[in-house]
Amino acid sequence: MSPTTLETAALAGGASVRALAVAADEKLVERTLAGDLSAFETLVQRHEAVVHRVAARIVGLSDADDVTQDTFLRAFHRLGQFRGDSPFLPWLLRVTNSVALNALAKRRRPEATPSPEEDSDRLHSSRRTPADALEEQERRERLTTKLQQIQPTHRTVLVLRDLEGLSYEEIALVTGSPLGSVKGRLFRARRELIEILRRNTYDWGLPDERASA
Repeated sequence: MSPTTLETAALAGGASVRALAVAADEKLVERTLAGDLSAFETLVQRHEAVVHRVAARIVGLSDADDVTQDTFLRAFHRLGQFRGDSPFLPWLLRVTNSVALNALAKRRRPEATPSPEEDSDRLHSSRRTPADALEEQERRERLTTKLQQIQPTHRTVLVLRDLEGLSYEEIALVTGSPLGSVKGRLFRARRELIEILRRNTYDWGLPDERASA
């Protein structure tokens, strides 16, 4: 089997797994609407990690728990509005985005510097030394801090695309924005983040354009 065939098979396998996950979510939604509360608990277990991750990168880790709880509470009460014409996760992340942006709007104090996010699935690797893991954790902590400096609507698009891997179409659904606006915000968000990181070229290994000018 050629490399191209292997890649195609892998993509097809990934699509099949995703389709099964989408179908499972839809079944859980149907059961919840029929009165089975344990089905909604399963939905929470399936998606709590990604909701918390997205919330933390929009509002900061200190408020991520509250946003996550509010997201699932709001999703439960609005579950009847889920029509199934798109997967459940983008719909849930749209609720997450709305709750997170509302939380930012209500703040009357400067945003606190977030603590390091525990992301053990990315940190733990048998091929890395403890020093390597610590350095990566510190970089992720600084990245989370830098994200708080980006305009919230731009930050959301950057998190969903570059950190969570959603498609442009899914992000448009999550944010309720036209596809062109999503791409424009992503371009501006990446430009903002690069400029922020350039202010500390030692930490991030980015070339200092001013030095090369």
